[in-house]
Amino acid sequence: MKTAICIPARYGSTRFEGKPLVELNGVPMARIVYERCRKAKQEFNVNAMQTDVIVLTDDERIAERFSDTEVWVDEVSYANGTERVAGFAKSKQGEQYERFINVQGDMPDVTTDIIKYVYYNLNQYDVATVHTDMDPKLRDNTNTVKMIEGNGEALWFGRGFTKYGKHHLGVYGYTRDALLRYPDLSVTAEEDIEQLEQLRWLKHGIRIGTQSVYYNGVEINTPEDVDKWYEKKD
Repeated sequence: MKTAICIPARYGSTRFEGKPLVELNGVPMARIVYERCRKAKQEFNVNAMQTDVIVLTDDERIAERFSDTEVWVDEVSYANGTERVAGFAKSKQGEQYERFINVQGDMPDVTTDIIKYVYYNLNQYDVATVHTDMDPKLRDNTNTVKMIEGNGEALWFGRGFTKYGKHHLGVYGYTRDALLRYPDLSVTAEEDIEQLEQLRWLKHGIRIGTQSVYYNGVEINTPEDVDKWYEKKD
């Protein structure tokens, strides 16, 4: 069962234009994410789980930084990363894969364990993700996504509620069949208001398996988060 670890890297982020190319310690952030995914690929392939890592982008400026890797360029303006991965799955390049892991390009601290947990949860669910304990300092930050979970499944996601919930991390896994369904599912008011792509699954009755993981990193959503990333490393 061949797996694609996909890194959606859109240049025109509304909150942080050119975000995938912002340099952290002199290295473009998307490249840092790629190298971490490549480590997961190496572990998977050692264990006879054939895996590739592909950068999915809409911009040649990003593609040029990955001329030595697998890149899929599509200038279509997808609504979110999941739709971009679905577009790749439908392409000639993507039709060979049965599982897809979506690692968002703004997670330079993603770990191999996180990717592995998502992969293995696809043995039980068509859609999988991960969460970690919420840092109290992040509860009032609407860029930090909160998750309500129970019995190993995600029950809801939101940005606003702050007194409870886990910290949802932007790594997803999909079976091919589930992923290809996603673009045809209607966008609900909740997804539109929260701007959270994963709500589309829940609103259409699709279960999302979730696993608790250790995570001590910083997600880069805004230019200010770059400073927080450096502070965390000090």
